[in-house]
Amino acid sequence: MRTAIGTSDYHVPGETFINRHIAHLFGGDTVVVAGRSNGENPYSKDVFERRASLGAGDMLQMPVWSAWNRWRHKTTRLPFGSQKRALATFLREGKVELILSEFGTQALALAPLANELEIPIFTYFRGTDASKSLRPPRMQAAYRLMMPRLSGVVAVSQFLLDNLAAHGVTHPNAHVIPSGVDVRRFVPGEKRPLSCLAVGRFVEKKAPLITLTSFAEATRDLPDARLDFVGDGPLLNAARVAADGLDVADKVTFHGAQPHDFVRQKLSETEFFLQHSVTAKDGNTEGLPTAIQEAMASGCITVSTRHAGIPEAIDQGETGFLVDEHDARGFTGAIEKAMTSDDRGAMAARARKVAETRFDNDALLHRLEDVIRETLRH
Repeated sequence: MRTAIGTSDYHVPGETFINRHIAHLFGGDTVVVAGRSNGENPYSKDVFERRASLGAGDMLQMPVWSAWNRWRHKTTRLPFGSQKRALATFLREGKVELILSEFGTQALALAPLANELEIPIFTYFRGTDASKSLRPPRMQAAYRLMMPRLSGVVAVSQFLLDNLAAHGVTHPNAHVIPSGVDVRRFVPGEKRPLSCLAVGRFVEKKAPLITLTSFAEATRDLPDARLDFVGDGPLLNAARVAADGLDVADKVTFHGAQPHDFVRQKLSETEFFLQHSVTAKDGNTEGLPTAIQEAMASGCITVSTRHAGIPEAIDQGETGFLVDEHDARGFTGAIEKAMTSDDRGAMAARARKVAETRFDNDALLHRLEDVIRETLRH
């Protein structure tokens, strides 16, 4: 089934879940509709760039179309003029039978045209698009108008569907399908005792300073404990300074941003995965972090928070430990509990089993295909 994958930017190496759809959905019979393209095209796909430079005619029409779309659709994201005609031609000539918008915000831009062309369209909510982006009342109204135009909705966690519903945004054909992990590549290796890993951007939503401080306090009497951070971002320098101030610079390594294979290798040899996710002040949340699914597949015991879809993955005391958001003292205690547990080997094995049975991205890809096929049969 020839599918157009709608995404904001292409190609983004870190968006492994989207890249997997581009490469493999319905046997890889896909094209890409991107907001912006950086020119990289590792999958050799036909690519349409929605936000390419506008011509003089479209620039003149833009105020009128922006006002119309804001009034009619509650958003100015829709293509118009020659850009809209070019996109319609791209979809027709590409014999596209289905559109999968990888974020709800992308579906806002594509759903009206999909309806005009009688192409079924689905969207996949992943986190920010069903949390931070949902805060403005105009966005809520835009989503409500969009829902009847969609053939179906998928979210990576029930939390996101519940958050949408709390704002009056629902769809009768909604499904929870996590992004998943390649359980054939992410596997447990030889674990280094008392090794910890944190993966993610150094931003408010990840609360890296709480992770660092709690690790320092929990391992004060454990000189062999180690923590590796992978990622960069605006809080990285503050974390480096804090590591010195906490007198754990010899225990903590900041690797910066690294390729996915580096993360995979680190996870395979790490015993504990730490992620203190919180809701940011602007409302931004996780969906269900891919890094946690990868950690489970790698046989890591996860210490995290009761945030977004994380409790849908981690079973308290069985595959990891969870505390409330911003509970630094509780997070310290959870790390201590994990490190002193007599059940560590069994917990790691259970985490791996859960990943195999619930988060195998090959099985989840087929599940998505089944949902789409079943929907289009009716």
